[in-house]
Amino acid sequence: MAEVTMYGADWCGDCRRSKALLNTTGVEFEMKDVENSEEFTEEARAISGRTNIPVIQFADGKFLVEPSDAELHAELKLRGLVS
Repeated sequence: MAEVTMYGADWCGDCRRSKALLNTTGVEFEMKDVENSEEFTEEARAISGRTNIPVIQFADGKFLVEPSDAELHAELKLRGLVS
C-alpha cells in the first residue's frame, strides 16, 4: 500500500485541489478514481462511512475526508512527508 491513497474523481473540485497539493509538495500517492470503479467507491465508503470525496487514507489507516489544504498539509507535515 502506498503511504498516501486518494479516492476521488476528476469532476470533484475538492479532489482536484487536494491532488494539486500532493503534486506540488512532491508527495507520492496512489489515485483511485471512484468515478470509474464501483470497487473504489465501496472502498472509500468503507473507510470513511460516508460518500463524500476526496477520502485521503494513510498507510496506518488514518484518513481525512474533504480536507482543507491546511488540514492536509498539516497531516503530511506531521507524518514527515513534507517539511
